[in-house]
Amino acid sequence: MEYNPRMASAEHGSEQARQRQDPHLVVDAIPALAWSARSDGSADFFNQRWLAYTGLSHEQARDWGWTIALHSDDLNRLVDYWRSVLASVEPGEIEARLRRSDGVYRWFLFRATPSFDNDGRVVKWFGTNTDIEDRKRAESLLAGENLVLEMTAKGKPLESILEALCRVVEQIASGCFCSIILFDPSGSRIQQAIAPSLPSSYNERFPGTRVDRRGGPCTEAACQKTQVIVSDVAADTQWDSYGWRTAALSHGLKACWSTTILASNGIVLGTFAIYWLDPRSPSEQDQTIIEQITHLAAVAIEQKRSEAALQQSESRFRLIVDAVPGMVCTLNAAGEVELLNRQVLEYFGKSSEELKNWATGDAVHPDDLPRVIDTWKRSVESGQPYVLELRQRRADGVYRWFQSRALPARDKEGCITGWYMLLTDIDDRKRAEDTLRSNEQSLRLIVDSIPGFVSTANAAGEVELVNRQVLEYFGKTTEELKNWATSDALHPDDLPRLTDAYRHSIETGSPRDVETRSRGADGVYRWFHLRSRPQLDAEGRVVRWYTLATDIDKRKRAEAELEKAFEEIKRLKDRLHDENVVLREQIDQAFMFEEIVGSSPALKTVLSSIVKVAPTDSTVLITGETGTGKELIARAIHKSSQRAGQAFITVNCASIPSSLIASELFGHEKGAFTGAVQRRQGRFELAHSGTIFLDEIGELPAETQIALLRVLQERQFERVGGSHVIPTNVRIIAATNRDLATGIVSGTFRTDLFYRLNVFPIHVPPLRNREEDIPMLVEYFVKRYAEKAGKQINKIDKNTLKLCQSYPWPGNIRELQNIVERSVILSNGETFSVDPAWLSSQPASRPEPGVLTKTIRRHEKEIIEAALAESNGKVAGPNGAAAKLGIPRSTLDAKIKQLSIKKYSIR
Repeated sequence: MEYNPRMASAEHGSEQARQRQDPHLVVDAIPALAWSARSDGSADFFNQRWLAYTGLSHEQARDWGWTIALHSDDLNRLVDYWRSVLASVEPGEIEARLRRSDGVYRWFLFRATPSFDNDGRVVKWFGTNTDIEDRKRAESLLAGENLVLEMTAKGKPLESILEALCRVVEQIASGCFCSIILFDPSGSRIQQAIAPSLPSSYNERFPGTRVDRRGGPCTEAACQKTQVIVSDVAADTQWDSYGWRTAALSHGLKACWSTTILASNGIVLGTFAIYWLDPRSPSEQDQTIIEQITHLAAVAIEQKRSEAALQQSESRFRLIVDAVPGMVCTLNAAGEVELLNRQVLEYFGKSSEELKNWATGDAVHPDDLPRVIDTWKRSVESGQPYVLELRQRRADGVYRWFQSRALPARDKEGCITGWYMLLTDIDDRKRAEDTLRSNEQSLRLIVDSIPGFVSTANAAGEVELVNRQVLEYFGKTTEELKNWATSDALHPDDLPRLTDAYRHSIETGSPRDVETRSRGADGVYRWFHLRSRPQLDAEGRVVRWYTLATDIDKRKRAEAELEKAFEEIKRLKDRLHDENVVLREQIDQAFMFEEIVGSSPALKTVLSSIVKVAPTDSTVLITGETGTGKELIARAIHKSSQRAGQAFITVNCASIPSSLIASELFGHEKGAFTGAVQRRQGRFELAHSGTIFLDEIGELPAETQIALLRVLQERQFERVGGSHVIPTNVRIIAATNRDLATGIVSGTFRTDLFYRLNVFPIHVPPLRNREEDIPMLVEYFVKRYAEKAGKQINKIDKNTLKLCQSYPWPGNIRELQNIVERSVILSNGETFSVDPAWLSSQPASRPEPGVLTKTIRRHEKEIIEAALAESNGKVAGPNGAAAKLGIPRSTLDAKIKQLSIKKYSIR
């Protein structure tokens, strides 16, 4: 590191000298070009970054030596400004170019700030130089872009615009020469070369050259549609065969970067090239400039070509308009005539200038002129189109009827830029209308003689004519009936439907057939069938509607009687539909959660089992603790099976009284027991061709186990109280949280039934064995209940996740679900957390399998033996053990047998 020699004095070894050097060490570490100067402006210090950038030594730069690094065009300006800042004793800043060690000049912002002593005198100046080269380039490029866009907007010639583009780049990147080569519209030949700074002898070789002839980087870039970079013309010999290399070197050009100018549709419009007098390659900034310049060139070229095409199109448009078999006019936004086609001039026999004063001339019939002027003024003021009929004077003095249609033209902002008017000769039509009106009276007589209600309406659906029968039935005038939609002529229940039908017909022009009730003069409503048909003109437009209303009141009454005859059938059909809906609702009801969540190895084992067993019809036994999602596993098996399109019936064996479980499963006949007032289908019949899920299978009574065993063995059963054998095609999936092996030992569950059910066992692991699934489950339930509660929860507390993973979850997923739902309800912020008090940190002790069962059986046996002792071994009767225990005799007999109680030995 190099410092001011004055600082390297004999006092270097002193503490004071070391303290003076410390600030310089700090300044050298600053990522900027920093310096300091004496009160007279002579520099006394430059940091290491400044010296490294300029390549000057401290001795070379000190005092006023630093000025040799300034650009010659900026030297005097900067020195004069620096002296003015010294004189003003105020901070100052100025922009100038500073030479880099490799000879390249870059723009910098020079800033200087004075330092004062206690008396207010300047003792030191401190300054920095900030690199603003990128900003200056951007400003120059933006100024150039604005200039080019302004020239384009003012309609300057394309050659001037492209020449300005070249000069913009030459100003930004000093020392370069730019050219833009234009191709002809066909893209086959070079049309023009614009290069304001290149020698004309070099440019003259390009015009007329075929684009597909490889004559240098520009034609090569056009052919390949890619950028061609020749960093060193002298070293790149591939261009020798084209003659371009020799031409470039003879004009002192040592590098060439050529880029295609592409239209918006990808067509090559030309090329943009930058030449240098020394070899070099484009930097990232150079590429940015090239990209922007080629874009601006493409915009200017496309716009100029579009303008030329537009002028040609306008000429063709004029020919087309003159060929239109009608009178066409265009007007400006104020309504002043601009363009008239040939037919207008020939009809009126006037010039365009004469017709511009149509409002004060004889072109329009004097009786129609005030109405035409008023309509035209209102349209111009409101911007609304109009259609008007008027008489106009022909060159021979004859007036003919015309239909005038005027439509406004609008720009993108919706402002009117002009009007387009079409005058259509309707004189023959008007004469035909007069003839038609002369025959109207005879037509009226014919319509009045029709035995039905006849009416006509215009294209908008407004009533024009009704026959005598209509007037007599309603007891109203034609004017009153024109407001039928707001009167009492129609039944209020039918009015909205009829109004919608009329509106639809008028909008689409389609016929309508509708039945409605109409109120007669006596106040009685009768049913009518309305048939409306449109009359179309030669162009397919609706000009009138004809309606015939036929009295169908007797037919409607007969239909009502017929409906009563089928009322009972409909009631039964509705009842069957309702029952079907109930069953479908049971199938599609919401479950504990909508999908199986988790990716733990234990859960993957279960999912693998589901995938394997689902396509088969094998019986499945699902075991696992309460709350682990056994029913969800059963549904997953069903949905993945071939029976997925059929019913999935769920039966919770523990929730149905033992006296009703057989009826629930297999149905019953009428009179099978008290309360069986009609035949009822059981769950097995409802699940036919589908799947039945028997939850808590371990709670089935012994007699029902026998019936279920028969279904598994023989695939048939009988309803309770019936003798008819019903075959069944149903897949059975059973589930339990009990130890069935213990039940077999104790005699509460049949061995043969267990082996029939246990064809494909699936054990659902408890949540404590799926610790890695807990964060995913928590996130799933938080999102589910937050959406349900309308809350925004975006984050889950990490401590909560740790707490949930450490808790043993004796209630498994159901307990986790309830905890999350409760926490979401109580949550006030966007972060989800669980009250630690809700979760015990000590895992609940779980008894060994079978211990609880043995304890319950022992306690149950003691209670029954005590009751038998009190009743002297008697089971039935009012004083029997069954009555004392409050259970049916059959249940007590089964318990005595299961627990091996010798009732006769108890007295």
